Amino acid sequence: MKNRNRGSEIQILSAPAKFHKPFSFAVNRPWDGQHRDPNAKLLPVLTRLFQIAVLTGIAVQMNGQAVSRSVVPDQVKAPAGENVVLQAHASGSQIYVCQAVAGGAFAWTLKAPQADLHDQQGAVIGQHFAGPTWKDNDGSEVTGKAVAHVDSPEPGSIPWLLLTATSHSGAGVLSPVTSIQRINTKGGAPPAATECNASKQNAEVKRSYTADYYFYAPAK
Repeated sequence: MKNRNRGSEIQILSAPAKFHKPFSFAVNRPWDGQHRDPNAKLLPVLTRLFQIAVLTGIAVQMNGQAVSRSVVPDQVKAPAGENVVLQAHASGSQIYVCQAVAGGAFAWTLKAPQADLHDQQGAVIGQHFAGPTWKDNDGSEVTGKAVAHVDSPEPGSIPWLLLTATSHSGAGVLSPVTSIQRINTKGGAPPAATECNASKQNAEVKRSYTADYYFYAPAK
């Protein structure tokens, strides 16, 4: 602002005012033909990365690379130098038959297991049946023989087992398996011995159970 003296007259000249645009910032809003949400392109990328991470985790779980050896009593530990190639949760039945045994007595005898094998997401990935045999949906099978056991900490439950593979069939995830563990058992124990007698000879009963199976193969 300047003052100019013209005699006794004083004129005050004002410089033109300078106005600035108000500060603006981006606001998330849907596409309206003029404005686009700055995160619109980023969201699909993040969604896709999440999907890839989930699928990778499932794949790792399925081939056993991320499954740790189970923590179990020494009696049923898998041999050193073997790694987990598959972990499955079983739900089904243990089938028992009342049969005559030595001395004219009768006892419940295990006929066969009958169970579905589930992955960590709950999908059925195979079956468990007489042998004892485990079959994966990829067609591979392994049959085992029990070599050690410990009582289950759950009352009325079948024991924890360590089994050694005795035969294989098909090609797939179970092909290289050399040891199997049955742990975390719940249920499946036979009925009371008093319920098996001459009047019940050859009678069959199914006892519901669940368990976790760990399948081991030599480390590569």
